[in-house]
Amino acid sequence: MQRAVFTHIGLHDWMPVLSNLRISQYCSLYRALPLQLSSRAYSVIPPPRDETEKKMLDSMLRVDHAGEYGANRIYAGQMAVLGRSQTGPLIQEMWDQEKRHLAKFNEILSENRVRPTLLLPIWNVAGFLLVAYFLFSNPGAGTALLGKEGAMACTVAVEESISEHYNSQIRTLMEEDPDRYVELLQVIKEFRDDELEHHDTGLEHDAESLPGYKLLKSAIQLGCTAAIYISQRV
Repeated sequence: MQRAVFTHIGLHDWMPVLSNLRISQYCSLYRALPLQLSSRAYSVIPPPRDETEKKMLDSMLRVDHAGEYGANRIYAGQMAVLGRSQTGPLIQEMWDQEKRHLAKFNEILSENRVRPTLLLPIWNVAGFLLVAYFLFSNPGAGTALLGKEGAMACTVAVEESISEHYNSQIRTLMEEDPDRYVELLQVIKEFRDDELEHHDTGLEHDAESLPGYKLLKSAIQLGCTAAIYISQRV
C-alpha cells in the first residue's frame, strides 16, 4: 500500500521541499563565511573621520568631476567639427574613455553626497567653445589642417594639465594614508594613465606641428589651472 502511494508522487511534489532545503543550506554557508570576505561598507571613499578630511575629499572629488566634465565637452566639440574626418574614430575612442571617467565620478559624488562645482554650466559651454574657436579661428591656414592639429594640440594641453593634477592628488593621498585611500588611489591612477595615453596620442598625431603650438598650449593650460583653482573652492 505504501509503495502504491509513493508511486503516485511525482518529482514536482518534492521540489518545494528540495528548494527550501537548498536555501537553508546556502544561508548556513553564508553565515559561516569569515567576516573578512564580506565587502567594505563603501566602494571608493572611506567615511570621513573629521571635518578636515571631509573638506579635503570633497574638494578633490569636486575638481576631478569638473575636470572630467570639461574634458567630455572638449571632445564633444572636437567630434562636432571633426567627427566625419579621418581623425574622428581616434577622437571618439578617447572621448569614450572620458565618458567612463565622468560616469565614475558622477557615481562617487552621488554616493558621498558631494555637490559638483557651481560653475559646471560655465565649463559646459567653455569646453565646447574652446575647441570651436581654435579650429575655426584661422581659416587662412586651411581648415582641415588646422582642425586636426588644433584638436591634437588642445588634447595635449588639457590632458597634460589633468594628469599633472592627478599626480598631485596621488602624492597627497600617499602622504596622508595610502592604505586608507587604496580604492580612490586605484581610480585616480587608472584615469591618470588614460590621460597620459591621450596626451601621447596627441603628440603622435602632429600636435606640435601646429603654427603657434607653444602659445596655444600655454594659453589652454593657463585656463585649466584657473578652472582647477576655482572648482576646488566653488
